[in-house]
Amino acid sequence: MPILNWIGKEAVINHHKEVPFRLLQCDPALSVGEPDGNLLIEGDNLEALKALLPYYAGQVKCIYIDPPYNTGNENWIYNDNVNSPQIRTWLGKVVGGEGEDLSRHDKWLCMMYPRLKLLWELLADEGSLWMSIDDNEIHHARVILDEIFGEQNFVATVIWQKMFSPKSSARHLSANHDFVLLYAKDAERWERNLLSRTEAQDSRYGNPDDDPRGPWASSDLSARNYYSLGTYAITCPSGRVIAGPPKGTYWRVSKEKFEELDGDARIWWGKDGNNVPRLKRFLSEVQEGIVPQTIWFHQEVGNTQEAKKEVVRLLPSAAEVFPTPKPTRLIRRVLQIASNPGDIVLDSFAGSGTTGHAVLQLNKEDGGDRRFILVELESEIARTITTERLRRVIQGYTWADQRGNDHDEEGLGGGLRYCTLGASMFHYDGAIHDAVTWEDLARHVWFAETHNPWPGRVSEAGGPVAETCLGAFNGVAYYLHFNGIGGNVFGPLQLAELPADEAPKVVYADTLAVEPADLDEHSVTFKQIPYDVRVF
Repeated sequence: MPILNWIGKEAVINHHKEVPFRLLQCDPALSVGEPDGNLLIEGDNLEALKALLPYYAGQVKCIYIDPPYNTGNENWIYNDNVNSPQIRTWLGKVVGGEGEDLSRHDKWLCMMYPRLKLLWELLADEGSLWMSIDDNEIHHARVILDEIFGEQNFVATVIWQKMFSPKSSARHLSANHDFVLLYAKDAERWERNLLSRTEAQDSRYGNPDDDPRGPWASSDLSARNYYSLGTYAITCPSGRVIAGPPKGTYWRVSKEKFEELDGDARIWWGKDGNNVPRLKRFLSEVQEGIVPQTIWFHQEVGNTQEAKKEVVRLLPSAAEVFPTPKPTRLIRRVLQIASNPGDIVLDSFAGSGTTGHAVLQLNKEDGGDRRFILVELESEIARTITTERLRRVIQGYTWADQRGNDHDEEGLGGGLRYCTLGASMFHYDGAIHDAVTWEDLARHVWFAETHNPWPGRVSEAGGPVAETCLGAFNGVAYYLHFNGIGGNVFGPLQLAELPADEAPKVVYADTLAVEPADLDEHSVTFKQIPYDVRVF
């Protein structure tokens, strides 16, 4: 498989492993309503994604991201703490800006690669990732997505008609579309949903012959594909003989099958019984939905002009910050195809919060309970735009039209928990941070040992467990003796509290005061805090 090389690749290819685990801290004052599992995280999305791993690894069903398109005029800054002299010269500087930035594609790739690696880890085996992008980086995005996800898991490139009229200021051609790249974690396991049929699609079905089976539409009975049994003559009810299918084509069915269909009144000969036969397809027999296609027209999923009006209506100040937002209908289409009630949806480039809006809207429409996780880097944007937009969508709001008339919009319900990134779980010397609680370390240890989110204190059999027990996984029970202040000894008393069986057990504590032979007798593996706590 072809791979892509760029300045800084060697430094970032494993950078996601070097990013520290930081604590998520909830801010009740900025949270909205009943959270219902929805999260908005303020902070660098690389660190936020790493912080989410112990909670959500392998749990996210649908990821939608709208990263910088890297046009050279977006004023984004590369600030990842990568151990590379070349990359350190980029820190704090606007990518693109005035003049030609010859390394802006390298910077974009260095920024995206570790984030995509973490997104891959968060994605469920049956999940999918959707990325909005344009011609500036789509060629690079395809290659690194092939590298991370595997080219066999590429599903499609969707073309979204973002504009419906040409730009007279375009130097060469007016770009009327963007792309949405679609990759599955495992294309063999990913299942897309069908789209609901529209009234316009159903209106194409009629019933001119009052067939008791209901409305139908006719389709051509001939096709260009060669069919050895498709060259027979047909006699119309009027008596006219049709020598065969149109030149260069073949009947789609054999003569025997045709006569069977005609006997079941599934052939339409026209009102006078003299037309070339057509096959009747009944609305009641077509599949319940429509297979999604790769061209999305603005009439179906919205355009940039609609998106701007939507943002202005909800939060006028956001229009100045986000001149090219995505319409809610576009994200809703992604969710209709790639999510079901109960799924987790993640957007690590949250911006104005369109993805959260779309999740709430779709839940309202189908009664679902999808949950969203949003990450927004800029504190001011997260607090005054992202959260405020979602607050209004959740609780309802009033907007004024151009004539000054007020309109009340009913709230969609739900809520969100607002989180910030707290201290790193570990100091540079490996010691555990004072702010880390038992539950924090429990999630980390469980994820390090099993690479799964911690489900809480539940045994493998589903029954109650000891206070220090994290749970059991694949026949191994895990125990954590930790109070945040040190001095946690695993001695004979603690050993006596463990089940007296031969099942393997792993115990974390500060100090060991048990003889090796006694550990072996109880099938215990001891791991010392902090030295044996895996820091990724």
